Amino acid sequence: MFVYEKKLQFPVKIATPNPKLAAFIISQYGGPDGELGASMRYLSQRYAMPYAEAKGLLTDIGTEELSHLEMVAAIVHQLTRNLTDEQIKANPNFAAYFVDHTAGVYPTAASGFPWTAASIQSTGDVIADLTEDLAAEQKARKTYDNILRLSDDPDVNNVIRFLREREIVHYQRFGECLRNVQEKMDQKNVYLYNPAFDKARPANS
Repeated sequence: MFVYEKKLQFPVKIATPNPKLAAFIISQYGGPDGELGASMRYLSQRYAMPYAEAKGLLTDIGTEELSHLEMVAAIVHQLTRNLTDEQIKANPNFAAYFVDHTAGVYPTAASGFPWTAASIQSTGDVIADLTEDLAAEQKARKTYDNILRLSDDPDVNNVIRFLREREIVHYQRFGECLRNVQEKMDQKNVYLYNPAFDKARPANS
């Protein structure tokens, strides 16, 4: 399914290490609304989608989210390379991270809570899953907005803006997909039954 091209979707070239900023950005690696959760969510949900176009969209976006995970990891790595003890001590948020992970890239939220699959859902229900996907893209876009409010590094901001724009595109694609699958379902009642599981309408419908 996957072909790995050995370059980032958007270049990451950060001139100045900044552990304080890395402690914020790590949230888009392993936070509740980050890229790890997005990729796992979409690539898991695709299997229960009853419509080929919806399954294809989840595969495409889930794969792209893996590339975004790689980009966020590259940002964190470059922001924390060759740090001195003084730089670490001067940034308490990163210092707490450093105790457990040194300068390794670890999936955690900025709050320090590690990534967990409990932050995502795959229900096998078409409407439930696509609605969650819309919310997920909005929440990721919100997190990137918050990072941009905290960051004054143009090298970082260029990459974050690119990632933010992709969240908006994904939101649009999921919205179109939700509308398309609703059109394939019952027209009188937008959600009468789940075609991913119920092979026929309930007898009393």
